Amino acid sequence: MKKHIRCGTLFTSCDDQALKDQTIIVANNRVDAIHPTESAPLPSDGDVVVDHSNHFVMPGLIDIHVHLSYGNALSEEDIDIYSPVEYRALRGLQGAQRVLRAGFTSLADPATTGHVTPAIRDAIECGLFVGPRISSGGRQITNRQGLSDWYPTWIGVPDTSIGALAENAEAGIKEIRKQKKQGVDFVKIAMDGDSMNPTTGLVSGYTQAETTAMVEEAHRLGLKVVVHARGTEGVLYAARAGVDVILHASWMDDEGLEAVIKNDCMLCPTLSLVLNDILFTQPTDGCYPGFPNAHRQELEAARVMLSKAREAGVTFLLGSDSGFAVTPYGEWHARELEYYVDYLGFTPAEAIICATRNNRHFLREHEDVGILEVGRYADILVVDGNPLADIAILQNRERLVSVMKGGDHIDLNISDDVKPHVLEHSYSMWGEVYTQDRVHEILGDNLGHIPARAAE
Repeated sequence: MKKHIRCGTLFTSCDDQALKDQTIIVANNRVDAIHPTESAPLPSDGDVVVDHSNHFVMPGLIDIHVHLSYGNALSEEDIDIYSPVEYRALRGLQGAQRVLRAGFTSLADPATTGHVTPAIRDAIECGLFVGPRISSGGRQITNRQGLSDWYPTWIGVPDTSIGALAENAEAGIKEIRKQKKQGVDFVKIAMDGDSMNPTTGLVSGYTQAETTAMVEEAHRLGLKVVVHARGTEGVLYAARAGVDVILHASWMDDEGLEAVIKNDCMLCPTLSLVLNDILFTQPTDGCYPGFPNAHRQELEAARVMLSKAREAGVTFLLGSDSGFAVTPYGEWHARELEYYVDYLGFTPAEAIICATRNNRHFLREHEDVGILEVGRYADILVVDGNPLADIAILQNRERLVSVMKGGDHIDLNISDDVKPHVLEHSYSMWGEVYTQDRVHEILGDNLGHIPARAAE
């Protein structure tokens, strides 16, 4: 049996052109043929015809920066310490399904707790559950001054953290070999921290020699390497070492860009966390105003150098950093495309290509996804409207007519009434210190009084 999908407009992501009145023929979950509808073969007995002749048809989108073990975390402690790892896996499966429902048929998770995301990947692949195609790393390898070394030294980096502390290249290589045995698809190295973290700043946690040694070993083992690098030094060392993907690269300078170009590194800016924090964070949030203000500075730096990288022909991938409270699963993935258009100068077609054809290079199924072409998986998104004219349409779930994986329409019955477990988040007893002056500000002179117990 074959499926004939009639498309009003077809965007294959093979190039930046859209085609009118095309028919995709699907057999065995893959694209068997694509023809102009008027000259397409007639369906045989038993074939199925799906009429999307009034809709825009495109490849399923891909997000290469999703953290399924985070659970829409409110704090770093929520990510690393609270909730059992086993619970994080169950919660992460539903997060993956939310990503799929939003039109993203594939994702990559650069850093996860324990074996959470590889387990979700394998459960979906074996058919235990419905979900997107997943590629996954393990715990991100970090040094002092690096991401995941958040806590005081007397706490260190917990075993349940998304980070694995490796204080030299030898320790990093040991962790890479362990993760290879555990079945990861790639490894992630945290080259630096975040600009808003005063204890780490943007100093690289690894020297050039250490970075190069770890990258060479990962490549020798057949693993791609993605790095977190916001700062000038981290970007430069990572690019010189020949990593595959650099996340963020916000403070990259001309020397770093030259190394990126020379070594054919790909960039994934991940603007969603930065911009969502600036746009959504409220004065009542604990990170206000420091976090949003630091991200404003980062955005200004990123817009200059990342636009320069785009003009120089660097390959851009697309990821949303979903898994934080400000980037919850299934909500803002497609907004990253809009950010590329608004802040980096991409056209809507170019942004879609970043999220499909370009992103596929980082996935385990890279030969089979990301473009609609004969022989590839029929992972398809059907849209009511034209995202080439208005890229924001992709954020409107009501405009997503159909999400197909392997040519089959996915209808996920996901509960949106999920109550947080008591162990998911750190326990906040009070939001401030109630001094006499503060209590008088709130209550005035009427401090309240509980009547004494009546005499028996």
